[in-house]
Amino acid sequence: MEWRDQGILLGTRRHGETSLIIEVFTPSHGRHAGVVRGGTSRKIAPILQPGAQLDLTWRARLEDHIGAFTVEPVRSRAVAAMGDRLALAGLNAVTALISFSLPEREPHVPLYHRTENLLDLLDDTDLWPLAYLRWELSLLEELGYELELGSCAVTGAVDDLAYVSPKSGRAVSRVGAGEWAERLLPLPDVLRGLGDGADAEIAQGLITTGYFLSSHLAADLGDKPLPVARARFVDAFSRRL
Repeated sequence: MEWRDQGILLGTRRHGETSLIIEVFTPSHGRHAGVVRGGTSRKIAPILQPGAQLDLTWRARLEDHIGAFTVEPVRSRAVAAMGDRLALAGLNAVTALISFSLPEREPHVPLYHRTENLLDLLDDTDLWPLAYLRWELSLLEELGYELELGSCAVTGAVDDLAYVSPKSGRAVSRVGAGEWAERLLPLPDVLRGLGDGADAEIAQGLITTGYFLSSHLAADLGDKPLPVARARFVDAFSRRL
């Protein structure tokens, strides 16, 4: 068995004395692991940094074997991430959430391209937080937890939408919320693709996406806690408010 693809490096772990097992996210083969022989060497180790874009060839005797990768660097994102605390926290959150939530070897082509585009914005600290929030919405949508934010679940109105139902993921207007408003999640304009993406609104949006990642996605994966890298990113972002 053999295939070739590009992919984003999600993480590595030691395998024997000189090799690594790497996990990558590719458009055609999804989240996929394999051995890189000699991966701890001075030649290869520097290119195997989380977020790196790699050209990959995977080979195995049988399809269900872990197999082995040969890798060539396409571009590194380490410099952009290491130079900014928020970018590094965001990169770690993205790679951790993909590893946490995606089934192995299942293609998610639209999400892959959104992820690649997001990581290419790492050095733009003005655009990155909003792009990250939209990426979390895309992750939820890709895995079947799309938020329906176009009209009120109670009244059908399309104006004055201010909340999200934590149960259904649908928008709720102020009138529709009534006395239940305190039990609902915030719906800032930025979650609906409106407004200028102010940091305070992005922070509200992260509260809402975080709830669905934790209480819906993670719950369906066996009540596993979300990766701590996501909380670290939110904390790093909150420090700049």
